[in-house]
Amino acid sequence: MRATPPGWPLEVPPPDTPDWQVPAVSWLLDQCPADYRRYAGWRRHPVALAWVTVRHVDAQLEAMRQAYREARVELGDHLTPEALDQVLADLEAEGVRLRAARRSAELLHEAMQGRRFIPRL
Repeated sequence: MRATPPGWPLEVPPPDTPDWQVPAVSWLLDQCPADYRRYAGWRRHPVALAWVTVRHVDAQLEAMRQAYREARVELGDHLTPEALDQVLADLEAEGVRLRAARRSAELLHEAMQGRRFIPRL
């Protein structure tokens, strides 16, 4: 049985599965802006795509954290308290999603560099 660690994307089969990098590339591109799909070098070199995806998700995560810190000051005069609470909840939910995506992208990057995961009992 092939092992994947917690956080491995469900859409991507384990490393050592034949052609596992094909769905991995698709998953990684889904985490990036649509324009990233035009760069053939990232498709031909999945380890580079995984590397740049980690950095892209890191930047998104930092943007969400910054938005969360500034939302009350920047939007407080323009939104009702209920609306502001919803915006903050949405920013928090997006932060959780991005942290999970970052973990998954990092795991793919490690696997593309040859790391294999051994299940623990």
